[in-house]
Amino acid sequence: MRLYFAAGLFGLAVAEPSAPASTSRVLHEKRHSQPSRWIKQDRAQGILPMRIGLTQTNLDNAHNHLMDLSHPDSPNYGKHWTSQQVIDAFRPSDDTVQTVQQWLEDSGITGITHSDNKAWLAFHATVPQAESLLHTEYFEYEDVHTGGILPACEQYHVPQHIQNHIDYITPGIKLLSPEGVAPTPNHLTKRGNAEGEIGLHKTTKAAARTRGPHVRIPTRAPPANASDLSICDQIITPACIAALYNIPSTNLTHPLNPSNSLGIFESELQFWDQEDLNLFFSNFTPSQIPNNTHPTSLNINGGRAFTNYTNEGGVESMLDLEIAYPIVYPQNITVYNVDDIHYQTWPNNTYTWGFNTLLDAIDGSYCSFAAYNETGNLADWDPTYPDLSPFQGYNGTLQCGIFEPTNVISISYGGQEADVPVAYQKRQCLEFLKLGLQGVSFLFASGDAGVGNYPASQGGIDGETGCLGPKGDVFNPTWPNTCPYITNVGGTKVYPNHSVINEAQPESAANDPAAGGYSSGGGFSNIYPVPDYQAAAVATYFANFSPPFPYYCALAPDTNGTATGSGTPYDLLNITALQSGSQGKENNGTLGVYNRVGRGVPDVSANGDEIATFVKGKYVVSGGTSASTPIFAAVLNRINEERLSLGKGAVGFVNPVLYARPEVLNDVVNGTNMGCGHEGFSAVKGWDPVTGLGTPNYPKMLELFLSLP
Repeated sequence: MRLYFAAGLFGLAVAEPSAPASTSRVLHEKRHSQPSRWIKQDRAQGILPMRIGLTQTNLDNAHNHLMDLSHPDSPNYGKHWTSQQVIDAFRPSDDTVQTVQQWLEDSGITGITHSDNKAWLAFHATVPQAESLLHTEYFEYEDVHTGGILPACEQYHVPQHIQNHIDYITPGIKLLSPEGVAPTPNHLTKRGNAEGEIGLHKTTKAAARTRGPHVRIPTRAPPANASDLSICDQIITPACIAALYNIPSTNLTHPLNPSNSLGIFESELQFWDQEDLNLFFSNFTPSQIPNNTHPTSLNINGGRAFTNYTNEGGVESMLDLEIAYPIVYPQNITVYNVDDIHYQTWPNNTYTWGFNTLLDAIDGSYCSFAAYNETGNLADWDPTYPDLSPFQGYNGTLQCGIFEPTNVISISYGGQEADVPVAYQKRQCLEFLKLGLQGVSFLFASGDAGVGNYPASQGGIDGETGCLGPKGDVFNPTWPNTCPYITNVGGTKVYPNHSVINEAQPESAANDPAAGGYSSGGGFSNIYPVPDYQAAAVATYFANFSPPFPYYCALAPDTNGTATGSGTPYDLLNITALQSGSQGKENNGTLGVYNRVGRGVPDVSANGDEIATFVKGKYVVSGGTSASTPIFAAVLNRINEERLSLGKGAVGFVNPVLYARPEVLNDVVNGTNMGCGHEGFSAVKGWDPVTGLGTPNYPKMLELFLSLP
């Protein structure tokens, strides 16, 4: 007899099928097609680990809750929730739990367990028992790529009075390889990656080190005077960043808050190296940061954040740390390094789909959080622990709720919306909302390929142009940047002959063709509508600076467990219904190239090119929105330090404040983010899909946030 295994289920209690009470049945889920990756085999047999995702309460109100404590005009600003309050707010109602449990017991099910986060019920059942319960038939499906066997049905039914209490049931109709997505869809990008050393968009282990933050060896040695501002159009030093954003030297008049550490996410063999840090401190901050200063390393599921080998630090890790330390010191930095060496070198890398193991580790409720027909991590996609690999596998269990999240977390990794199923994206987006309710600020880099992805010739996975549509000219928005509950950071640049001294706005949108086509990412989502806090800014942009491209108006629908619902956002758009033409009218049948009704990105920006860096013992310049994001994150972390010293809380989700008070940012009005055969969008007065609302002005931001409760 076959026993199918599922993570998180313990014990085995199986009763023989019994006739359920007579009641009308309704179709709950149906799969309309079968992905070619899976071959239907014989009828399933044995024991199934069943899980029922219960309908959660208040998820529709979650957005309003976050706005209530994040908007500067709200009387509840800054009144962040505890993790238990979040669980309690969205847990299924007692009526839902009791109704579904009673149905199971009446059907002869025993050994029912209720998850810690109250989101699902679990039990074991024989195949006949499950088929009787759900009025269906289970078959085994074989994955032609891995040989794995998965039990599933094509449709199932539940009593009518149960349907509104159930989100979905597994094993059910879902097959883990989403239709329309490549079998090994390596979608991760390191932001700040135009040409260099560390890999992204991996398809094989051999290709794992083909690209990284764009890096070049400068023609001159590090400046003899680390405070020289005359060279900022050639190289960005800590002094240049301080001058650009009016960041004063740290002079704390209060004890350092030990809880206020800046969080930086790393993976994919991105280790920090003390020797490189010391070289950077000695050359650029000799009187500010002493040698041997280093971050706290939090190693998740066997991760390793630093290297014991001199001059072997990763480009991404060293860039993140060296650009952030001069802003936050003497505050600490915490590096979250995720997953064991086996998975960090796995061709189907953890972050092919997202950031599940990070979110698991800092919020235990996420390990079993159910939303959009998704629960927990996905077998064969996300890492599975214990990892029995002989190659440095982590043999412990998946870490859930082990680490406290820092107040601010900077993430320079991501991919494209079109390469990730809608359900997966939306479930993670809800988790960013939940953590925002708890006062955590998430900042993501906007990407480095303008309005699209890199073309295939430069390592992109979205075809020859890196863009969408039959002509490869439809803009390809980045992910998870378009989630409305994170702050997305674009890149800027000080171009030659511009000065940070006595020049009102020396920066323009970053666009550096010489650096592998690096252009700051930006555009409009195909999944999420324009959020309310951004609506006025986007409307003003379209009213005053409507882009000269044909557009469409369509959003991928919510998923409901069907094969269609599992697809990627561009696949789900009704292409025949797209509006086109620069005024939303038909344009000789030409499809629009961007979504007029989608959430716009980025939200803000910061410098991201020609950054002075020491890596592998060498002085180099590097950049990308990988640099921009830790700059803005460090500014927020420093503001948090001042708020905490006054007995106030962390700033949390900052978008509503910044959109309501954009005058605290430096508006950037020059430059474009070319891609997809277009010049891209233009930076203009006010918000734009290139540089967002603008770059930080530290004194103005500090004054504003200190004035809030």
